[in-house]
Amino acid sequence: MTDPLFTRRRFLRTVILGGAVAPTVPSFINSTFAALDGTAASAFSPVTGKDDTILVVMQLAGGNDGLNTVVPYADDAYFKARPGLAIPAGRVRRLDDYCGLHPSLENLSALLDGGEAAIVQGVGYPNPNRSHFRSTEIWHTASDADKNEAFGWLGRYCDAACSGEDPGAPIAIGDQTPQALHSKSGRAIAIGAPQDYKFQEGMEPSPVEPDDDADAPAGGSIDMLFGSAGKEADVADFLQRTALDAVASSAQVQDILHRGHDGARYPASDLGRRLKLIARLIGGGMTSRVYYVSLGGFDTHSNQAGAHERQLAAFDQAVGAFCSDLKQQGNYDRVLLLTFSEFGRRVAQNGSGGTDHGAAAPLFLFGGGVRGGLHGKHPSLTKLDRGDLVHHTDFRSVYATILDQWLRTPSATVLGRNFGSVPVLRAA
Repeated sequence: MTDPLFTRRRFLRTVILGGAVAPTVPSFINSTFAALDGTAASAFSPVTGKDDTILVVMQLAGGNDGLNTVVPYADDAYFKARPGLAIPAGRVRRLDDYCGLHPSLENLSALLDGGEAAIVQGVGYPNPNRSHFRSTEIWHTASDADKNEAFGWLGRYCDAACSGEDPGAPIAIGDQTPQALHSKSGRAIAIGAPQDYKFQEGMEPSPVEPDDDADAPAGGSIDMLFGSAGKEADVADFLQRTALDAVASSAQVQDILHRGHDGARYPASDLGRRLKLIARLIGGGMTSRVYYVSLGGFDTHSNQAGAHERQLAAFDQAVGAFCSDLKQQGNYDRVLLLTFSEFGRRVAQNGSGGTDHGAAAPLFLFGGGVRGGLHGKHPSLTKLDRGDLVHHTDFRSVYATILDQWLRTPSATVLGRNFGSVPVLRAA
């Protein structure tokens, strides 16, 4: 008997490729439809309701200032380096006798108290690059600083996952696919905005900042970073992705969103709406095991204090609501939220009341499966590399831990070699 969901997907794909675009493209493009049809059929899995672990990756785009996020309030060097930007010790949400959280991180503080959040301190990579886009590429592809990779670390995971651990179609909430999800199989799809799926009105996609190193006031110079376009400019690949996006929209996303429900009160922010969409997809039974979302505005070259506080508050409120929603769904223990930034900031403030591009920074993980608390020591504020904090944890060791222990795929196969592990996850 023919699978009705497969038949519907095939019909929609045929309409999209053969009907919607045929009047407006050259006739030679028609010769690619058959190949695209077969590829698209293999790239989508029907909803199965399979109960498996899920990874949500969030980039704090622009270079989050780790020193004013996890604050070394007991270190005199911090206050000397930042006479106008240092968070007073009396305002810090203390984690231990050396460091604490920015005062706006109320939900993160509660999650840490409950053992549901982990902070890995001093994360980076050898020979750090201070370019937004090159450093983003390095984080997205897990490459060495002197090498380039075509495919992202999560895209390679999807290619490497065995059939018994089908990762589904990775989903980016944004108007393009981040390089982290680029793969040989081209499985990833991008969902531009919740209102495209009649989910919630009033959200516009954020633009990509074209000028890599331009200074802008109030931390607004970088909004979303996706890495290199690579080979995706190819016409056939573009058509395939357009088809897959449309099929997902018509055949899966609206149906799944209708099955989901709102389990928490989210803030009226872009990040809140995007995390709410991810929670609805998870709650509705989407088969995807990987989601990607970005929060921009962390490029705080000038007038940092107020802008950074607002961005951290937006981050904190949205993540708090997301975790609460997943708990009410009963999915909290099987969802891991990983956050990163392409680099941290310099230790010393600059002459414009901000901080410039740096290197090492803290990395955060949230969920019922994390081993909560602080991991690793805070980087030294006096033993610096050209004004930058020196990393002591390679970010790829965190990726390796997630691949091996959470996604159950050998990390060396995906990352190219062994990077060890970090004890941030509870035993399965």
